Amino acid sequence: MTADEFIVWAMEQPEGKHYELVAGEVVAMAPERAAHGRAKGRFYARLAEAIRAADVPCEAFPDGMTVRVDADTLYEPDAMVRCGPALDDNATEANDPLIVVEVVSPSSQRRDSGSKLEDYFRLASMRHYLIVKTENQVIIHHQRDEAGEITTRIIRDGAMRLDPPGLVLSDLFPARQ
Repeated sequence: MTADEFIVWAMEQPEGKHYELVAGEVVAMAPERAAHGRAKGRFYARLAEAIRAADVPCEAFPDGMTVRVDADTLYEPDAMVRCGPALDDNATEANDPLIVVEVVSPSSQRRDSGSKLEDYFRLASMRHYLIVKTENQVIIHHQRDEAGEITTRIIRDGAMRLDPPGLVLSDLFPARQ
């Protein structure tokens, strides 16, 4: 299936069902656990708050929008940020994300850390890929700099700065017990 065919097909699926297209194959996304839903909501909210605080021409999106990597691969990240002119209200894709967040679930861990990492950075716009591990409250931050070099850091505590676009995210996990 191509990405264009997939979009038409996916729009006809029952509400609440989520799929991705990986190398032309439809992949059903498993139902979410409460921790997963909380984490993706928290990251979307923190991104939206940071955009308002930084007053930058960007917009945060929760899950539901897709990212087209190529003609036969579409992903649906848990949250993302894109900058520039606002998308049309009827858009279903944001093909120029600057920041992508994937919250790890048991069924997606290998793909989130492997093929998605590789695929997202095929997009020229991508600067930050955040892999969120809720079970041990860790963020694996992959960042591409101006020269195209990708560095990785592991964040356990404190605020995180994402340049560009100049966002500061804090309170990313509930207080540790």
